[in-house]
Amino acid sequence: MGSLVHIGPAMTAAFLASLVEAVEALTIVLAVAAVRGWRPAGLGAIAGLVLLVLIVVVLGPLLDRVPLHLLQLAIGVLLLLFGMRWLRKAILRSAGVIPLHDEAMAFATETAELREQARRRESRLDWLAGLTSFKAVLLEGLEVVFIVIAVSAGRGLLVPASAGALAACLLVAGAGFAVHRPLARVPENTLKFAVGVMLSAFGIFWTGEGLVVAWPGEDLAIVAFAALFLSVGFAAVALARRPSTEALP
Repeated sequence: MGSLVHIGPAMTAAFLASLVEAVEALTIVLAVAAVRGWRPAGLGAIAGLVLLVLIVVVLGPLLDRVPLHLLQLAIGVLLLLFGMRWLRKAILRSAGVIPLHDEAMAFATETAELREQARRRESRLDWLAGLTSFKAVLLEGLEVVFIVIAVSAGRGLLVPASAGALAACLLVAGAGFAVHRPLARVPENTLKFAVGVMLSAFGIFWTGEGLVVAWPGEDLAIVAFAALFLSVGFAAVALARRPSTEALP
């Protein structure tokens, strides 16, 4: 039954993380398509996706050969660091310390840069446009691949985690290509907050299991850790907002 407890959180973490990264990748792909057309944008994106699939197919089975406790400890630490990075940025953005990520602005900036390249390197623009699309999909997708592998390794959850990631990518791609514009209304910071909480909870749990810690409630301890990180995150947002509020006359 332990694996059943993990399937939901693993699929959810992979889905939400993929949703965020897919929106960011799609913004760049749409910018490439707006400047140079769908052919280089699409070919670059497909090439990036194929490489990502190969990475998952190759690395997934290899991880099953690593001793479970060592694998849990290594991935637990990495997940914790990864999740805390997302959570930290989400807290700072929620508190207004750093600006929210603006997909519309990112689209305009990327489009302007590509048009500048078009004026300077017209003969090589198709190749550069395809490379830009490929790089966007690959770099954003690598974060998703890491999360998919991390939340599934050692527990036989590669298929459900991959299904969650694939569902998010298909949802974003379908919506983005239907409207032909960045998905600026997606609550990206809220998603990053949620993913940061979930990855941090997984990280604590797996680090403890790698150190042979007997968690009370076993797998259900993940829920308790998620609630703890969520509470701490909300408290951190309130504390980060307080100085600016007190400074007002």
